[in-house]
Amino acid sequence: MGDYGYMRRYNEDKGLLRYYNKEKRLAKNTEDLDPRVVEANRRSGGGNEQHKYDKRDTRRLSGLDLYLVQRSPVSVDNVSNNVHVGESPSVTAHSKDQNMAGFKHKNAEDPVMSPGISSIIHEPSGLDPGLFEIQEAVDLEGYIMEVSYDGSTSKAVIYVYVEEDGKLYKVYDKTGHRPYFLVDLEPEKAREIAGRSQDVVDIYRVEKFDLLSNRKVMLTKIVVRDPLVVRRLRDKYPKTWEANIKYHHNYIYDNQLTPGMKYRVKGSRFDLIVNIDMDKVREEISEIFSGEPEYVRETAIKWYPIFEAPPPRVKRASLDIEVYTPTKGRIPKPETAEYPIISAAICDNSGKCKVLLLKRGDGEELKALREIEKEGAEVRVFSDERSLVVALYREIARYPVIVTFNGDNFDLPYLYTRSRKLGLQKEEIPIVIRETHATFKHALHIDLYRFFKNRAIQNYAFEGKYKEHTLDAVAQALLGKGKLANEEGVGSMSIDELARYNLRDAQLTIELTTYSKELLWKLITLLMRISKLGLEDVTRTQVSTWIKNLFYWEHRSKGYLIPSEIDLSIKKSRKATEAIIKGKKYAGAIVIDPPQGVFFDVVVADYASLYPSIIKRWNLSYETVDPPEGMCSKLEPIADESGNEIHQVCMDRVGITSVMIGLLRDFRVKIYKRKAKDKSVPEELRNWYDVVQRAMKVYINASYGVFGHEKFPLYALPVAESVTAIGRMIITRSLKKAEELGLMVLYGDTDSLFIWSPDQGKLDKLRSWIYENFGLELEVDKRYRFVAFSLKKNYLGVLQDGSVDIKGLVGKKKHVPEFVKEAFAEAVGRLGSIETPQDIMRISSWLRDILQDIYRKLRDKEYTLDQLSFKMTLGKPLESYTKNTPQHVKAALMLAREGVSISQGDNILFVKVRGREGVKPVQLAKVSEIDLEKYIESLRSAFEQILAPLSIEWEEISGHMRLSDFAHA
Repeated sequence: MGDYGYMRRYNEDKGLLRYYNKEKRLAKNTEDLDPRVVEANRRSGGGNEQHKYDKRDTRRLSGLDLYLVQRSPVSVDNVSNNVHVGESPSVTAHSKDQNMAGFKHKNAEDPVMSPGISSIIHEPSGLDPGLFEIQEAVDLEGYIMEVSYDGSTSKAVIYVYVEEDGKLYKVYDKTGHRPYFLVDLEPEKAREIAGRSQDVVDIYRVEKFDLLSNRKVMLTKIVVRDPLVVRRLRDKYPKTWEANIKYHHNYIYDNQLTPGMKYRVKGSRFDLIVNIDMDKVREEISEIFSGEPEYVRETAIKWYPIFEAPPPRVKRASLDIEVYTPTKGRIPKPETAEYPIISAAICDNSGKCKVLLLKRGDGEELKALREIEKEGAEVRVFSDERSLVVALYREIARYPVIVTFNGDNFDLPYLYTRSRKLGLQKEEIPIVIRETHATFKHALHIDLYRFFKNRAIQNYAFEGKYKEHTLDAVAQALLGKGKLANEEGVGSMSIDELARYNLRDAQLTIELTTYSKELLWKLITLLMRISKLGLEDVTRTQVSTWIKNLFYWEHRSKGYLIPSEIDLSIKKSRKATEAIIKGKKYAGAIVIDPPQGVFFDVVVADYASLYPSIIKRWNLSYETVDPPEGMCSKLEPIADESGNEIHQVCMDRVGITSVMIGLLRDFRVKIYKRKAKDKSVPEELRNWYDVVQRAMKVYINASYGVFGHEKFPLYALPVAESVTAIGRMIITRSLKKAEELGLMVLYGDTDSLFIWSPDQGKLDKLRSWIYENFGLELEVDKRYRFVAFSLKKNYLGVLQDGSVDIKGLVGKKKHVPEFVKEAFAEAVGRLGSIETPQDIMRISSWLRDILQDIYRKLRDKEYTLDQLSFKMTLGKPLESYTKNTPQHVKAALMLAREGVSISQGDNILFVKVRGREGVKPVQLAKVSEIDLEKYIESLRSAFEQILAPLSIEWEEISGHMRLSDFAHA
């Protein structure tokens, strides 16, 4: 029968499953076992060599001390292949290579042969590496999707997607382009420093225009064989330029490519295909930008096609895998991949879904898969893991773009490591693990987790609709549906439950790219076009990289020298203000302290794109602020809110930052926001224009934060300082004008004013005055039914539709116990019903009732341990916690002492208890041990954020109850 790989003891007092290896106790024969164990094991269908994961594993077996899981290496005779026994044509079971270990088979008794499974189809154990080769092309029309460097050929490779056949092609560089960097030495001296290195291809002089000095400069270009040589040589020279740019980005700049756009590729030529009337474009741009310099108008004409050309219709599929783990909350490690892949699901953007399953359960459970098949998904069942993985690779080979959610960190590296463990050769595995991400040999990979985690995407593109970056949170916010419940872990699910769970994840992942008429895919396409980054780059990098790339591309297109960070830090270092916030280098935005209390009918007015507008209006750029003496004939002062001159700006030439940020702002405000609302425009086109303006909004709103960050390569302290100083000046003068008009401004923060019950005529006068004096638009952003301010500057506001805004949401944070979250959410919902000041008194009474009910439930132990549990992730190995021992680590150490294997990345569920340690893991705790005072403090921390702005004291709501009255009841 083979040996017994895993045993576990069920401790009835503590509810803890302890796992033992076979050295601790080994049953050699079935006769050695309690008959109940033998029967339970027989009914469970045996085990496999990785782990047994039958649903029965989690049940409580009355009177059963040991439950042994069989590990039995069994071969499957290939004669049994291709035997058709059932009626359902879409549900198929696949056998395995006879050298692989799998579940025990007993001919007719074998579950895979049960009615409802139509056929056993042989899966060849190997994979043809050619299956994952991208066809090379030299002459085609298609969309440039990505550019990378191929070390084997020492060439750039361009990935082109052709809509007509739905395939991805690769085009190797034919221009002879090589990596390079620039120095300010004569070629002879540059060659002398390089030495006799065979890696140097050429050295020659080039002319550039240096914006910092406003003159042409001659530099020496050092051309090398591969990008690694640049890294090796650049430190030998006293000063270098453009030596820290990734090679594939350099290739895009030099060839002026725009990823996401359609090209005719032939030989060494890349010809942009533009199917719009450029004469009409010039007319429109000349009219809209009539007052702008020629340079601005020409740049606008060049940019226009990237906003008008439709996005490529790309065939793509999502991929999601499920991995067995012996303990709920355990996160499998991709670097070791010790547990089996038990399910994999694929859904494409045409609506087709497939789920590949490792066989488990009995015939009746397998029959349940018929229902999933009836719902439209194809189901395939495999008797061994290797066959499942091989079939998965064959499936994904059909798609040029694969979408995952956290695939970089989990799915792809786990698949790669597990495939090697299963005996697949590197050539047979389509996955490539790179330094910064994971991808495929045959396809491009989008990891939506990394894209949605981007703050600019979260806050500007999706306006903060999702708060957490999990698949469930993002899908609930954007799709209105989330993951299926997973109470006991995937290892405890029946095979049909597992199939549905896995399919739902894959469906959510692909639907995030297709919902709302492919909003997300269109957004990604536009971000590629604006940033000049390929698909894999743009979905993984922050907005600072997008903006930097756009600026570098534009510098290269105009023949400008990209300035070095050293030059900027030396030539643009004069500081004129002191920061109020510790750690900042200059004074930031102005914040008006609010009065404490509740105010009804409050209008929030925002300066439309305040900082970008300032950058354009005042011509702010690294080369225009504080120019070298004698380099500018028209200087204007930059003053702060007190009228002090802090810097000067050159106005006789337009700054590159002013042009780029100003153009995006004007394209959005003057063209695409209007087109998106124009009912005379066809709906599909309006939808596209709405995505265009969203993409621009991401850039515009993030621009100042990027330029004001000292880590940004184009950071210049005087520019950042000038932007915030002008902002403070505008707010201060606006407040004074509002007071003159008789408007009551309650609160202001950076670019917004909270005005109490404003007269519309007076508000219009304020808006007109701001436009006339600063060229800025003051827009009404929202109108609150009421706003409640606390002394801590937190505010709570209820909008006209009853939705609630709260600044600082303790009650919604991930680690807060479920009972607190639920009560907090209910309270926030009630606040939306407040219409008058009298309603606040009623809410106060209701809050008292609900909190006292929670008191009662805590006292009477009505909450379960799950409802009371805190969940935190173990950020590093247990042994690494030497100085401090956080609460979740204390709980993890307790589990470890009980024999439970704990690893970095595991989610630790714990509760707060009385006693010296103060915490216990859920598995070891009892409800009677709960420390009620600590839970009431958690409740108070969450609810005081609601109560304080409403001027309600906690003691007033809690009814002056003393915890000691019932803490030990």
